[in-house]
Amino acid sequence: MSPLRQKMIDAMRQRGFSIRTHQSYLAAVKGFARFHQRSLVQVDEEDVARYFEYLVLERDLSASTCRVYWGALRFLYEKVLDQPTTMRKVVLPKRGQRLPGLLSATEVSTLVSATDNLKHRSLLCTCYGCGLRVSELVSLRVKDIDGERRVLRVEQGKGNKDRDVDLSEATLGLLRRYWSQYRPTDWLFPNDNTGKALSVSTPQKVYIQCKQAAGIEKRGGIHALRHAYATHQLEAGMPVHKLQRLLGHRSLESTMRYVHYVSEHQAGTSTNVDLIAELGLET
Repeated sequence: MSPLRQKMIDAMRQRGFSIRTHQSYLAAVKGFARFHQRSLVQVDEEDVARYFEYLVLERDLSASTCRVYWGALRFLYEKVLDQPTTMRKVVLPKRGQRLPGLLSATEVSTLVSATDNLKHRSLLCTCYGCGLRVSELVSLRVKDIDGERRVLRVEQGKGNKDRDVDLSEATLGLLRRYWSQYRPTDWLFPNDNTGKALSVSTPQKVYIQCKQAAGIEKRGGIHALRHAYATHQLEAGMPVHKLQRLLGHRSLESTMRYVHYVSEHQAGTSTNVDLIAELGLET
């Protein structure tokens, strides 16, 4: 391991960055180094700007992906190498405000019904019924379920934050049925072969397969279920500040974008609609 890579890892650990951020930032810096084929200490602001032109114009990367690269290189030059001016000529593409194709409740029901595999159905319903990120979904443990309080504990979510998410009666019932059949002891949704936690690619593949089987052509991966959770709860009258807490958003602005996709949103007294029960599935 190079001294620079170790120095960057130490800097990220000192600031409490998640393992996923470690992986993303190190991969971005590795790609940057491969592009220039010389010491990163010798790279100047023109070189960095040219690299982002390459990412946008030649690799055609999305705005969000470019921002991951920007975050990684900014951290490298500002916090590790103490060369903040190296990033000042970077031009990033404007980030679009459109969400991946928003799923209706009928489409979610059709998608989930496309599989008879109880584990896969439980996986998708937990993601949708609790509004989870896929990284949070695969990190769930059996102990995170509090059936008495009807709460799901999400530990070390994005930003290394813990939070409690309401667990509806229908979702809890489905998970109990799943547990009775599969008997997981540690990870809630373990890899069948290794017993370890699933990789995030597995739920993604399950989602895409079910979406194709259901004949749904809307764009986006499994994160669309989290978007659906947010919009459907708002449509039912959930206050935005409560949705912010359940989604684990640091900023209210991140939650407010969903309001624009809900016609005539009126906050009511809804605490948390049982979205899985609303689907009318035979769980």
